Amino acid sequence: MKFYVDSCVYLNLWQKEQKWWKKAADFFEAIDNPDNAIFVSGFVLKELGHILTAEEFSKRRILFNSAIFQKVIASEQDYSNAREFERESEFELSFFDCMHVALSKRIGAILITRDRKLIEFAAKKQCAASRPEDVKIY
Repeated sequence: MKFYVDSCVYLNLWQKEQKWWKKAADFFEAIDNPDNAIFVSGFVLKELGHILTAEEFSKRRILFNSAIFQKVIASEQDYSNAREFERESEFELSFFDCMHVALSKRIGAILITRDRKLIEFAAKKQCAASRPEDVKIY
């Protein structure tokens, strides 16, 4: 299976946020096998770099060197789609959130996020999206 994980899930894991960190940890543990791939974009990295201190971001980004992670690069079409999604959402979703939907849809990955509005919008765009604890791993 392919997954594209929103920055909020990494933050849940790393900052041990309330009850969510355990659910994030369980998700990453459950999908850690060669049959799965986690895609990461520069948009996720930029969000994380903006929220975390430079020192913490440098330490935490080592996770993305694991074999399960693959980098996805946004195409011009992804940018166009994200801008269109942003307009369709009447700017309730950020450009970055819209880009997460565009990238997930193009690569056929499940968008993993805690953002309910983003999950609902992704479904309207025929993009699979779920909270980490709701993913069924077979």
